[in-house]
Parts: sequence; structure tokens; C-alpha cells
Amino acid sequence: MAIGLTLLLLSGALLSGMLYYVSYQHRDLRRPNFIIILADDIGWGDLGTNVAGKSHTPHLDLMALEGMRFTDFHSPASTCSPSRAAILTGRHGLRNGVTHNFAVGSVGGLPLSETTIAQVLKATGYYTAMIGKWHLGHNGPFHPSHRGFDYYLGIPYSNDMGCTDSPGFDLPSCPPCEQDMLVLRQTHGGCYSKVALPLFENLSIVEQPLNLWTLAERYKQTAINIIRSSRERGQPFLLYVALSHMHVPLSPDLPPEGGDPGLVYAASLREMDSLVGAIKNASDDNDKENTLIWFTGDNGPWTQKCEFSGNVGPFLGRWQTDRGGGSAKKTTWEGGHRVPTVAYWPGKIPENTTSRALLSGLDIFPTVLSLGAAEAPSHRHYDGMDITDVLFHGSETGHKSLCHPNSGAAGQFGDLQTVRLGQYKAFYITGAAEACGGGTGKQEVHNPPLIFDLSDDEEESTPLDSGSEEYTAVLEHVQWERDALLLDIATDHVSRADYTVDPSVAPCCDPSHVACRCKAGG
Repeated sequence: MAIGLTLLLLSGALLSGMLYYVSYQHRDLRRPNFIIILADDIGWGDLGTNVAGKSHTPHLDLMALEGMRFTDFHSPASTCSPSRAAILTGRHGLRNGVTHNFAVGSVGGLPLSETTIAQVLKATGYYTAMIGKWHLGHNGPFHPSHRGFDYYLGIPYSNDMGCTDSPGFDLPSCPPCEQDMLVLRQTHGGCYSKVALPLFENLSIVEQPLNLWTLAERYKQTAINIIRSSRERGQPFLLYVALSHMHVPLSPDLPPEGGDPGLVYAASLREMDSLVGAIKNASDDNDKENTLIWFTGDNGPWTQKCEFSGNVGPFLGRWQTDRGGGSAKKTTWEGGHRVPTVAYWPGKIPENTTSRALLSGLDIFPTVLSLGAAEAPSHRHYDGMDITDVLFHGSETGHKSLCHPNSGAAGQFGDLQTVRLGQYKAFYITGAAEACGGGTGKQEVHNPPLIFDLSDDEEESTPLDSGSEEYTAVLEHVQWERDALLLDIATDHVSRADYTVDPSVAPCCDPSHVACRCKAGG
């Protein structure tokens, strides 16, 4: 009897161990969840983890402490649409066709010949959701609901591209929507000059004009619900959160009247940080050990907006600012594309680590697909690299070079204006976006290029002497990298975006209203 009982207990223990092993193996083989959070117009110095002194981002600072922060991470472009298109496709704008921003009345968007990260993951069984700013086309098939996302809640473009009844803080101040009686479209010659900012849920406009002052809370609650319901769906998920922060108009938890601009920006940073913290907490409660959270920015701060714009940190672009003009958003100075970036995955990414590898938002596409056991479409070339060794194993191997396209003020759209090679950065074109106060600087073509050594000149103030041996040696490698990329693009599957503007395609829930007005849910 004792022997039988012993055997029974042993067999039970063995069975339990086998079940645990199977369960453990199943857990290990589960494909991870991905949460990609993209801030808008954020400065490298906006995160407390990047600068000394008072911090307005305690949640992001904690995420960096529990994960990895990046000091040399770059947006793929210096304006909204080109950067977002490159992040979602892993391809430069000269390949995917998106070289400048789309408008309220844009007929097209991200070319349909391009494939988004959401489309690839959805085809392999992922649930895909997007919250926030799309800015890659809203008309017909260009809408995010047709580009791989099972669920969408957000605005189709920037939050200053339409009026609201309670405008936020901005320079110049944005007036509220017109409150006229019902007016037919024909009265305005078929064109709305002040189309209200719409909020989409999937393909439907659920509020127009939307309330900017409640948008952050709405995004937060939606993100939390998507994360919490993931177990019920029984699918791994991709959640892409494209924040309105820190793009103007700002609408933090402050009274609309009055308020020091510096306090307004700080309050907006805290609001953004709180939203990110809520998403992180929901993810930790849901599936902490199987979720990668990746926070980054689409470009640097919009310095034209003065105190309502962010902090570039040490990346001041002195050569340009000394000659007039801004040196952040819309430019290829470091302040325009070096963005704060944090990655967090408990048990996978070592805690409190810093990567100084030269990396880009282009790397999100191949890295996520690699981790999700998905394959990118063939017969086209990609510009990103899989950085799993950087994330998990402390590798400092990043890109040998990065080419920064112009997508702002100087040169032609899509120019390869600047080339980064290791510690060096070469400018073929300089010029600037409008600075606070109105200066723009003079556009200049440099042949041979200006070359800066960022290892001892983060401010980009003094280029190398063009007659030095160092300059000559660097120039040879820079030219080779630039020419190689241009040749590769010339032999690639290249798309062309349609930038035609037709006012009739502006999102409108009720054309009989002068500003396209409808109530929430109506």
C-alpha cells in the first residue's frame, strides 16, 4: 500500500512537472506584445533621464531606470509624415515616397504599394491597434483602418490642422471654430478654411471638433482597455500610440486663460509622462514579462513656438543659430532628429543600461518583426537594422552611417542633406526653419560639405578645417556612403506619394455646418 501510494505521488509529481514544463515552454514560445509610443515634437532634453536638474517625466525616468535609454537615437526625418512613414515601413522617404507632410485636403497618403508594420503583424495573427495622430492620409484606402490596424482612435493629422471650440496654448494663438448657423458647402465655394479637428474611431468621425482638453485622458483609457482585454482576445498585440504631445496647441491640466508658457510646457510634459506611466502600469499588470515598450519621438522640438517648444539639450546647432534661424524641427541639425528614446522589457532588457549605439526609428520595423517571428515583404530594400543584440546583449554595434533627408525648409524635399558617419556629420545643405522671433537663416549649398566632429562638438558650432588630413579622410568615406545609398535607392522598388490637395476630401461629419460640426457619438 505504501509503495503504491509512493508511486502514485511520484507519478503525480512527474505529471505536474511535465505540465509545468509544457506550460513554461508554451510561455517562452509565446510571441511578445509590442507597445510603440511616439511623441510629437519632443526635445532630447525634455526627459529628466537625459538632463540634470528638475524633471517633469518621473514615469519615463523610471522606465529608463528599469530598462534602457538611448543617447544617439534619431528620428528618420525632421517632420511628421516622413518620419512616421519611415518608422512604420522601415524605409527612407526616398523609397516609400513620403517626403513631406500631408494636408487636411490630401487626396493620397502613404502609397498603397508600401506595407506597414501593422499589416505584416496582423497577417501573422497579431491584434493591431492604433491610438493618436496618423498623418499618413485619411482619404479612402489611406485611412489607418485600411493600413493594417484592427482598431483606431485618433486624429488624422496634427492637432493644429483644424479648429476647436476651446483652443490650447499656442503661438500664434489659434481661434475657436466658427459658431455660425447651418451653412451649405456651396456658400464657401466648396472650401472650408476652418474645418474642425475630427476624432475618428475606426472609420467614423465620433466628435468634431474634438475637445483637446480631454484627449489625453481619452487616449489613456482606450490604451488601458486594449491592454487589459488582450488576454480575452487570446492574441499577441501591437499597440501603436502616436501622442499629440508635445505638438502645439498644448492643452495640459491648466485653466485655458493665462499661464506662463514655460509652466504650460512643463505641465504638458507631466501630462504626457503620466499617460505613458499609465500605459506602462497597465502593461505590467497584464503581461509584464512578455511585452516590449518602446518610447521615442518623431522629430525634435518646434523652436518657432518659443516657450511652447521643447529642449534640445546640448544639441544647439550653433553654426546655424549664429547665422539666424532655428536648428531643430524641419532641419537636419542634431536638435531636429536626435530624439529621447527608452526601451523597456523586464527580464529581457537589462535594467538601468545606456546604449550609445548610432540608431534610428527605422530600426523599429525590423526589430519588432524579428521578435514577432514575422517576415518583411521581399523584393524591396530596407534601411533599418535588427537591434535585438543591442537591446538584450549590450552590443554597441549600430549603423555605420545614417543619411538624414531634408523634409523641411532648405533644399528640395527628399534631398539627402546630411550624412552621419561614426562621430562625424557632413552637411551638403544648410539652412533653417523659422526660429523664435522669426529668423530663418540663409540656405547654402556646400561642395565640399561642412563636416563636424560630434565627439567634441555636440553643439555643431565649428566645422573641421577642409584642408586638414582628417577632413580629407572623412570626406572620402562620407561620399562613398552617400553615393552607395543613392545607388541602392535607384535600383529599389520605389513608391510615389500623391500630394494632390482637394478640399472636398477634408474629414467632415456634417457638411451643412461651416466647420463640420457634430457631437460626440453622433
